[in-house]
This record gives sequence, structure tokens and C-alpha cells, in this order.
Amino acid sequence: MTAGINEPLKDKLKAQLNLFYLALSFFTRLPVPKKMHYSAALLNKANRYFSLVGLVTGLLLGFTYVSFNSFLPANISILLTMGISLLLTGAFHEDGLADMADGIGGAFTIEKRLTIMKDSRIGTYGAVTLVIALLLKYTLLLELAKQDSNHLLLAIILAECLSRAIAGSLISSMPYVSDTEQSKSKPLAQAQSSSELSLLLLIGVAPLAFYSSEVIFTLLCVLLAFRWLFKQWLMTKIGGFTGDCLGAAQQICELLIYLTLVSYINNDIFAGIAFTGHIFTGVTG
Repeated sequence: MTAGINEPLKDKLKAQLNLFYLALSFFTRLPVPKKMHYSAALLNKANRYFSLVGLVTGLLLGFTYVSFNSFLPANISILLTMGISLLLTGAFHEDGLADMADGIGGAFTIEKRLTIMKDSRIGTYGAVTLVIALLLKYTLLLELAKQDSNHLLLAIILAECLSRAIAGSLISSMPYVSDTEQSKSKPLAQAQSSSELSLLLLIGVAPLAFYSSEVIFTLLCVLLAFRWLFKQWLMTKIGGFTGDCLGAAQQICELLIYLTLVSYINNDIFAGIAFTGHIFTGVTG
């Protein structure tokens, strides 16, 4: 009797775990069980776990930095951690940022922009955008590391997780416009239910619990303002979103999170993150 009652719950847990594995396999190079079930429909449902994938990569990158920093200077440790990040994801989101920059920057019609985005070659707009993004990320991470390791580690986890939540939430409010027969990002999620969106955002904002209310408010205002502006811009330029646009949104959100945290530190508003017991608490100066 008990086994019969638990069986449906066990099946549901297996189904959710399978969706997580699908999201993990799509966005990272991390190994997943071979018995994982795949279909375009299942991958579409896996969008609820995009931010959870970010939590996993954030924890791995935090551990990577600590490992390197145990015998190397902070600047070298950050550069190596960024390299591991690119290997971990296959530069998936960076590729999206570069492709979006090439497509929207290099054409004047929606059709031409979408065609350029599908081209695997990188152009001037994409190369310049990518170089600036990587340099800015390195500089911001170095500024955070100057405070202490707690600042940097928590910032990495937050940025990896929350940036994917904001980017993934665009699926719920914009049409998918890429040609699914040719898009490099197919079969990325093209629809999102309210429950999927809720779980995505709930996981995404979880690391904010370790920050002060002032920092949380500022970060959410910055990210929501970006989301609204980015959505309007994409609707004007291509009439919706593509997988490349979601990758670009993730990269931009990640940079905005680092920029906001560095801004607080630079203005002596956010003095530090102190470790007390098992929790990080924001300390204002």
C-alpha cells in the first residue's frame, strides 16, 4: 500500500530530475546520465531549471576560484576561472551575445538579421562586443576580489543563477522568431507556463537572501529595468527573441549584477559581506 502511494511521487521526481538533466546538458558540458530521456517537448519544459543550472555552475566556479587562489594571485585565479567557465558552458552564452551583436548590428531588416545570427562565423560587431564583455567581467571580478573572497564567491553564484532567471523569463513574454529548421539554438524553449516561470524566478532570486535589503532592491530594479528595455528593443529589431538573444541577455545581466555590486563597494554603501555561522549577511557602512 505504501509502495503504491509512493510510486506516483517517485515517478514525478524522476520526471523533474530528467528535466534538470536536459537543461544541464543543453547549457553545459557537464556529464549527465545516459538514461536521460530527450525530446523537444521535454526540453521546452526544462526551461524551469535554467536558473538551477546557473546555481550549479556558480558553485563550481566558486570552488574553482578558491582552488586556484590557494596558490595563485587573485588576478590570475580570476582569469583561469573565466577560462574554466568558457569550457564548462562551451562559451554557449558568449556565442549568443556575439551572434546577436553581429545580426542586429550588421543588418537593417529582420530577415537579414536573423540570417546573420544563424551564421557560425563571427563578425566585427560580435568580436568587439565579446572582447569588451570579457574585459569588463574580468575587471569587475577583480574589484570584487579586492574586498575579500566572500564578496567574489557570493557574487559569482548570484550572477550565474539570477542572470539565467532573468534571461529565461523573456520566454514568457515574447514570441520565438528564429527559424527552427536552421537555428543553431534549436530546440530551445519557445513557451513558458506560469508555474515554470515561478520556479525559474524563485531559484534565481534565492542567493539574494545573503544580501542586505538595499542591495536586493537596487539589483532587482536594475535587472527589471534592463529586462523591460531589452524586450522593447528586441521587439523593435526582430519582433521577438531567439536563442542567441537569451544568451546575450544572460551575459548582460551577469555584467549588470557585477556592476551594481562594485558600484555599492565603490561608494562605501555596501561595505562588506561578513560570514556569521552558516549565513552571509550584508553590512552597510
